[in-house]
Amino acid sequence: MQKTPSKMKLVVVGNGMAGMRTVEELLKIAPELYDITVFGDEPYPNYNRIMLSPVLANEQTVDDIILNTREWYAEHNITLYTNARINKIDRKNRVVYTEDGTSAEYDRLLLATGSKPFMLPIPGKDLEGVIGYRDIKDTNEMIATAKTHKHAVVIGGGLLGLEAANGLKIQGMEVTVVHKNEWLLEKQLDKTAGKMLQKNLEAKGLNFLLQKNTELLIGDTPDANGKCRVKTARFTDGLEIAADLVVMAIGIRPNFALAESAGIYCNKGIVVNDTMQTYDPRIYAVGECVAHRGISYGLVAPLFEMAKVCATHLANFGIGLYKGSVTSTKLKVTGIDLFSAGDFTGDSDTEEIVLHDAVGGIYKKLVIKNDKIIGGVLYGDTTDGSWYFQMLRDGKAIHEIRDHLMFGQDSLGNTGHQGQNKAAAMNNEMEVCGCNGVCKGTIVKAIQDQGLFTIDDVKKQTKAGSSCGSCVGLVEQILASTLGGGYAPPSTSKAICGCSDKNHEEVRAEIRAHKYLNIPDAMKGMAWRTPNGCATCRPALNYYLLSSWPHEAVDDPQSRFINERVHANIQKDGTFSVIPRMYGGVTTPDQLRKIADVADKYAVPMVKVTGGQRIDLLGVKKEDLMGMWKDLDMPSGYAYAKGIRTVKTCVGSEFCRFGTQNSTQMGIDIEKAFDHMWAPHKVKFAVSGCPRNCAESGIKDVGIIGVDSGWEIYVGGNGGIKTEAAQFLCKVKGHDEVLEYSGAFIQIYREEARYLDRTVHWIERVGLEYVKQRILEDSEGRKAAYERLLFALQGVVDPWAERVNNRDKHKEFETISV
Repeated sequence: MQKTPSKMKLVVVGNGMAGMRTVEELLKIAPELYDITVFGDEPYPNYNRIMLSPVLANEQTVDDIILNTREWYAEHNITLYTNARINKIDRKNRVVYTEDGTSAEYDRLLLATGSKPFMLPIPGKDLEGVIGYRDIKDTNEMIATAKTHKHAVVIGGGLLGLEAANGLKIQGMEVTVVHKNEWLLEKQLDKTAGKMLQKNLEAKGLNFLLQKNTELLIGDTPDANGKCRVKTARFTDGLEIAADLVVMAIGIRPNFALAESAGIYCNKGIVVNDTMQTYDPRIYAVGECVAHRGISYGLVAPLFEMAKVCATHLANFGIGLYKGSVTSTKLKVTGIDLFSAGDFTGDSDTEEIVLHDAVGGIYKKLVIKNDKIIGGVLYGDTTDGSWYFQMLRDGKAIHEIRDHLMFGQDSLGNTGHQGQNKAAAMNNEMEVCGCNGVCKGTIVKAIQDQGLFTIDDVKKQTKAGSSCGSCVGLVEQILASTLGGGYAPPSTSKAICGCSDKNHEEVRAEIRAHKYLNIPDAMKGMAWRTPNGCATCRPALNYYLLSSWPHEAVDDPQSRFINERVHANIQKDGTFSVIPRMYGGVTTPDQLRKIADVADKYAVPMVKVTGGQRIDLLGVKKEDLMGMWKDLDMPSGYAYAKGIRTVKTCVGSEFCRFGTQNSTQMGIDIEKAFDHMWAPHKVKFAVSGCPRNCAESGIKDVGIIGVDSGWEIYVGGNGGIKTEAAQFLCKVKGHDEVLEYSGAFIQIYREEARYLDRTVHWIERVGLEYVKQRILEDSEGRKAAYERLLFALQGVVDPWAERVNNRDKHKEFETISV
């Protein structure tokens, strides 16, 4: 490639994520300053090393994880050498040399040589089949080995080891993880969370040997070429296990041998100052090869922070200092969300706030010192990890919100379901993408200044969501709130979310065609781009699975919103509201006495009659929910649910002098028939005994109005922010027909509407004529749909009673220990 004589020459040794991020940042601010030459010792252009585990688990391909294609290098006039290892730096003449003699002159040199896996110095470490886990070559070797061998041993119970183990299990091998410590991921989790993780992974078929030290690896009989493959792993206690493949994933070490050989000062890494300069001012270093203030970082976010600072100094701007990173770790291990930050171990001068629901798979611990969060661990639910981390970094006092800390950020303001208003509540300095160190303000500015309209645009311009993908849902919320009416979310246009190219209808079709029964299988089968999904797609997938395969699909509580997980409505102060079921709005003196006694016993601040003719107990503490449900001894009103809410009734012919039909009994029968029904969104019925319509049936999802000759059925009404009048569907004669026609309508809506669509939105999309064709013209199809609804509701249990009677489910509602 022709170089420009007037430009300075920048040589980059290392084609990985840190080095190329520096180049990307440099091109943004000084695109014409340098002729750039890059040397990488792998045969690939820059790729996302974080995503190697999805490649191993058959969820991605190598092409999927390439960050900068060869075309990108060419477009930016960058000379790229792959399979080219630099083995000499001539600092005097400012030239670097590869092993085959290729050379390049530099005015500035950037060392980004990364790290290398640490291999145990034990007998047998050089046997065939003993590898590290660091690059695409290692990944490909594991995939190939799994096709011909059975037993895999992974040494190391850290993140890399667990990812390797999970991938090898998916490849069909029997996997044993060997770890010298008492619990897994000890650098990221405390003992409780580590043991919870182990139990979950054991249920998926992985085997563990903890507190074991590997003594030696024993080889098989040499083959005709004299090569000897590993056969057995022996431990210091004498135990031996079969091992056709041994993956050492016990840590990394900064790769600074090249720098050291050139006389650059190194001390457990290439020593740099706050501008990322080495002791040679012409030579800079970034990434895992660096020792900055005595610390080497292995997480991607600090490396990208280094890259940004380094780029400003290479551009001669002379601004920016890297002073180290306060790190947090947000991980997904085989579908389990994990988060940790700061000092989560604590000591005698600290206190802990802990929530532990072993059955529900939730564990949260915050370590407090001097009224501030200094560390924390989240297992299973990491929604508020960024919020806790921001308070930790800012040193924010927590005494005013202490009682709500464990309920998360949503408990402090006017929010509804968990996570829906999270983006709006964030300030511009709060971090959205931990992998790439991108804050909300950066994303908002990019959307406004560059006219971004899609998730892919935001990824391309800011890098947010482009690494592990766990923040994609939050990025989408920011996009939607910034664009307002100009945003067309994937769920209503092309795709279900940024994790997949498939739309809602395609996802549902594949779930039915392949009979997926759980979220991991569905994501794997549909080649989900982000292996564990996001806050947008997981609740939708969970609903589609349950509605497609009732009584067979596995419900994932952590893919539901907070209200559905605890079966009560969370309020802005972190308390809850409880609305017991009163079928058709009819109650008894005995029920009213129970409600009054419960309100007194639990000091309920407000007792209110709802618009749906029910009694609402507001301001209930979470730890009181279980006792209140038991004392009430009434079924759940599902007032929190994406499902059937109330069936509102008027007095009807039983007492009213204008009533033509018994609307009260009809409402009771409907509510009992469809009780416990989940749906894409909330569903409200109303039954009026005459056309005077005192039950307001004309603005309900299903409105039923009594007339002299029978019942009129209306559908698609909505009393929300934008009131929608229901549309006339049909007229029927009797009680059983009302149940069949309205039930069939609801079942088709359940089976075909997109998640979070109200009935009005579904009807707008498919058309009322389509609905009439399915319900009125196809009598056999109508009856079949009604039967499917009744089948789905067979054997359902009341969630309040279930939790009261199951001691294992009490922990989530018990008082948080302090």
